[in-house]
Amino acid sequence: MPRIIPPAGPPRVLALAQLVNSIGDGSFYACSALFFIRVVGLSPAQVGIALTVGWSAGILAGVPAGQLADRYGSRRMTTVFAVATAVALSAFLVIRSFPVFVLLACGYACCQAGLTASRQALLAGLVEPEQRTVVRAHLQSTANAGLAIGAGLGGLALWADTAPAYLMVFGLDAVSFLVAAAVVRGLPEAPPVPPVPTVRSAPVRRLAVLRDHPYALITMLNAIMYLNMPLLSLALPLWVAQRTDAPKPMSAVLLAVNMLLVMLLQVRVARSVTDPRTAGRASGHAGWVLLVACAGYALSGVVGGAWAAAAVLLAAAVVQVFGEMLQAGSSWELGFALAPPERQGQYQGFFGMAPQVARMLGPVLLTTLLIGWGTPGWLLLGGLFLTAGLAMGPAVRLAERHRAGVGERSGRATLAPSPARA
Repeated sequence: MPRIIPPAGPPRVLALAQLVNSIGDGSFYACSALFFIRVVGLSPAQVGIALTVGWSAGILAGVPAGQLADRYGSRRMTTVFAVATAVALSAFLVIRSFPVFVLLACGYACCQAGLTASRQALLAGLVEPEQRTVVRAHLQSTANAGLAIGAGLGGLALWADTAPAYLMVFGLDAVSFLVAAAVVRGLPEAPPVPPVPTVRSAPVRRLAVLRDHPYALITMLNAIMYLNMPLLSLALPLWVAQRTDAPKPMSAVLLAVNMLLVMLLQVRVARSVTDPRTAGRASGHAGWVLLVACAGYALSGVVGGAWAAAAVLLAAAVVQVFGEMLQAGSSWELGFALAPPERQGQYQGFFGMAPQVARMLGPVLLTTLLIGWGTPGWLLLGGLFLTAGLAMGPAVRLAERHRAGVGERSGRATLAPSPARA
């Protein structure tokens, strides 16, 4: 248990807020699709369109929302975005119109993007740099525990399959965000960091992250690596049901194994990542591990018999989770370490686009590759993971050189006389 429970102080408070939030989200994820179809009255196509538009809006909102955290304080904005998310979830209980549903989906996604950015900035402001990756690993373990509990509650709603049961789930999720906001209020504010000095007659641009091309490259590579998320939640259930002899419930077993191993081992795996260089190496290792996992999943569609297919799937899932944990530790270290301290909010908002892009593009890409192409699709996906993972090391070195250059320019700006004194 000591490896699961985070240290006392801000890390433990953040973990408690994460746990409460994740219980609500776990129940939401388990039955939101059926709620939108059976209670709101939308078609599956309408749900897909609305959520795609919503997550696209969330991607665009991440950087501006993170900039608010830099300006007004990350704890304050974490609380504001958590309450706003609760309001959006409560509105889902009463809307029954598709156009309004699309607008609400956009609002919900924007609030979630802002919450993620401000919460990451709050962690960066309250935790020493050398501890951030490990603390983030603790939060991930906590989140998985909460999601598992919430999924069980959502499963009860699915079993009841009534409108009141689904409404209770959405109400529970809204309340979880309010409770999380109250928990975060107990933390000290991470004060906004003063802006860096400006070069004479050339003020630093507000959205500096959009000009940080190495950081953007790392974010793009990270988005590719994050395709392992929709792989587990969407593509694998379809693969198990349509292309293997394994029992259909096997997909739920694979998800449970993934969540359990992350909860127990994520902190230990993340301890091997201590700086950007080790993060780059961990990403490369993750690429190789995910390639092996993809090959294992491809094999599960070839072997005959339910038990043999199930065994191959289970082995591949165990391999995948280690690749996922290596990639997660790498991404947390890079997201924090390569961001300027005074702009953690906007940089975390930008870096948080990676999993959102994977969620948005993953369903179409993975179903085409895996369900449509079969074994060649799996090998192509594994090659994509490997390429992105190995490319992370050179991208990190490029980002470090870029940061060093920016630091030198800032230092010269500090020493340079102002125009009035020249």
